[in-house]
Amino acid sequence: MAERKPARKATQASAKSTTATAKKAKGFTDEERDAMKARAREMKAGASKADGESAVLAALAAMEGSDRAMGERLHVIIKASAPALSPKTWYGMPAYAKDDKVVCFFRGAQKFKERYMTFGFSPEAKLDEGYLWPTAFALTKLTAAEEAKIAVLVRKAVS
Repeated sequence: MAERKPARKATQASAKSTTATAKKAKGFTDEERDAMKARAREMKAGASKADGESAVLAALAAMEGSDRAMGERLHVIIKASAPALSPKTWYGMPAYAKDDKVVCFFRGAQKFKERYMTFGFSPEAKLDEGYLWPTAFALTKLTAAEEAKIAVLVRKAVS
């Protein structure tokens, strides 16, 4: 009978290098943490339609420069295009809801240090078109052409 050798534990070198462990994971940015805190406050508040309007106006007032100007204009366009939508804040940014579910929203470029404002739609928006459709748009300037496109999209989103 052959003599058995004792079993040895397999040793494997760690996949991590020593420099990788020295780096810290970044996690959420301060702006992202602020947005999450704002969303938690919004959930607790359960604001009425009137409170939602004042919260959106306060969020717009907190924006700076071109973000504020475009935000105020978007607010007017959205309200005119879909009066059934209720203004509210969503993660601290202006949003518009139907049956208390956000349909569309926008966020300023400066808050998240981006080069463009974002105008987007949630899954509640009825924009489905084939197998591919946009859910968010980069917005750097509001011209009459962009205003018309936004009005059409908002009307379609609530149809």
